[in-house]
Amino acid sequence: MSAVAAEGREAKAGSGRPSSITLLFNNRLATFGLSVLVLVVLTALLAPILPLADPNATDPASRLTPPFADGHILGTDALGRDMLSRLIWGTRVSLAVGFSASLIAAFAGSTIGLVAGYAGGRTDQALMRFIDLMMAFPYILLALAIVAILGPGLINALYAIAIVNVPFFARNIRGLTVGLARREFIDAARLSGKSSLAIIGTEVLPNVLPTIVITLSTTIGWMILETAGLSFLGLGAQPPQADLGSMLGEGRKVLFTTPFVSLVPGLMIFFIVLSINLLGDGIRDVLDPRLRSGALARPSARTDIAEDRVAGQSSARDDQVLDVKDLRTEFRIGRSIHKAVGGVDLAIAPGECLGLLGESGSGKSVTAMSLTGLVPSPPGLIAGGRIGFLGEDLLDVSDKRLRNLRGGDIAYVFQDPLATLHPLFTAGEQLIEAIRAHQDVDRAEARERALTLMRQVRIPNAEARMDAYPHKLSGGLRQRVSIAMALANDPKLIIADEPTTALDVTVQAQVLKLLDDLRKERGTAVLFITHDFGVVSEIADRVAVMYAGRIVETGPTGEVMANPAHPYTRMLVDCVPVMGEPDRRLSAIRGRPPAVDKLPKGCAFAPRCPRAEADCRRGTIPMEVKRGRIEARCIHPLAPGEALETGA
Repeated sequence: MSAVAAEGREAKAGSGRPSSITLLFNNRLATFGLSVLVLVVLTALLAPILPLADPNATDPASRLTPPFADGHILGTDALGRDMLSRLIWGTRVSLAVGFSASLIAAFAGSTIGLVAGYAGGRTDQALMRFIDLMMAFPYILLALAIVAILGPGLINALYAIAIVNVPFFARNIRGLTVGLARREFIDAARLSGKSSLAIIGTEVLPNVLPTIVITLSTTIGWMILETAGLSFLGLGAQPPQADLGSMLGEGRKVLFTTPFVSLVPGLMIFFIVLSINLLGDGIRDVLDPRLRSGALARPSARTDIAEDRVAGQSSARDDQVLDVKDLRTEFRIGRSIHKAVGGVDLAIAPGECLGLLGESGSGKSVTAMSLTGLVPSPPGLIAGGRIGFLGEDLLDVSDKRLRNLRGGDIAYVFQDPLATLHPLFTAGEQLIEAIRAHQDVDRAEARERALTLMRQVRIPNAEARMDAYPHKLSGGLRQRVSIAMALANDPKLIIADEPTTALDVTVQAQVLKLLDDLRKERGTAVLFITHDFGVVSEIADRVAVMYAGRIVETGPTGEVMANPAHPYTRMLVDCVPVMGEPDRRLSAIRGRPPAVDKLPKGCAFAPRCPRAEADCRRGTIPMEVKRGRIEARCIHPLAPGEALETGA
């Protein structure tokens, strides 16, 4: 039990993920906002024990005393009351009203939005029509009407401000909830037996919480302003009680002669609202997992490249379409470095198809996205290596040159065409855009070329499909449209990232044959990414097997499948069903791939390998020729025809 606990503590300590507080303080603007707000709130809370004058004590003989006078740091107002004392006590009142009204509005509005969005139907119609009715009136007029009904006073002003802000929360949260209520994870929660209340609380609420926080942070500032506005009109705090709004109203009378009477509470309102908004943005970033990872913090045109990158001594080969040497891509999150790609070498000749395969999480897609600089930064970083493409290093080219290569000489076919095709544009419009982005042709000629491409990829009734939106097409047709877009500008290299995973077997075979025929006709090089040896055997000339961010075996497809040298490759091949052998045993690979931020020494596959010896866990295992044209990163490779004892 103690060993398990110690392992848990070690994992936690070595995770390297920054805490929420650390992330918040890393945001300088949020830290500034928090510092100002804490200072203001602490000062307001300590008002009863601070050595302040009576905020309501008048002294006509000292009226309108300028700031920094003896006994009055901020001067006095038109009745001789101390401005500093009234400012601190008034801030205390304004903060209490603003925060209370915001919490009431957030709770009521979010509840209405969650219930309406999740329930739908008549419940949604009834609740949202009531909200629409409230929004039909200008909110300040509605607040004035409520105060007129309830009567002037600070508490009534609080209720009025809270009520008129309920619709803002309700509409925002309802819109998000409608989209979430029809997602698959909500259906899974229903199937698990959860009640509607439990689903709203545990599945929907966490997803909308960042929106509630950012809306709340913005609303607090507005509510302080609105409360000040009502007090300014004499409908909020009543004399002699002070709040920031009533102080502004009193200063209006002497604005031109002694402007500091209005300037002091005005500046306080400004700093309070500014600090709350800055802090709210920081909290929103911490609560949102995507922003927390840094993936959306700073959008960039390409993946960041380390300044100390070592490109390697050999130059890019002109006889290869793609020549990658020692490519290393990392994800740096806090103190943790995830080595997703740990030194990959790849080479593809014109007209050749290289199959890149391995288990999920082995680094295949990150490798492919690194080639065109599509890994998001932060947290992604290309730490080293070279990406040779037709004689030039893609890591050294300008952003403009890389943009010209993307979709031009280098095309990418993603795994899920429904997610990559734009839902608001027809298939034909997207093909036309892909053509005109790289070719100087008019729209009519681009449309004819798009139609020709759709026929080339064997889309039936191509004319009608030109005007069809992606959601109206089947998965196979959408993938064919994606392939047509990839072929639009006669690319020299096509990167196909598991393009058949989401397709049924019949359509999968058609897409594979289509890709194979097109590359042979056009002489296009293809990097085909998959985790299925059965698929790669249909199209690839050579294969490269990837594990834990590194290539562990490469060679001609037939030779590697028949007699692999690396135990990991042998296990992958043994997982593929064979037609006509119903009794063939399919052995699963025991264990799990290692975490790329805690890679073991030596061979990363050693903890799962039945042939591992002590020397497999020491030093760096080089990539060497084992036999014929097969190279493997293994000290104890398999002999031709040798079976692997898994111990199962």
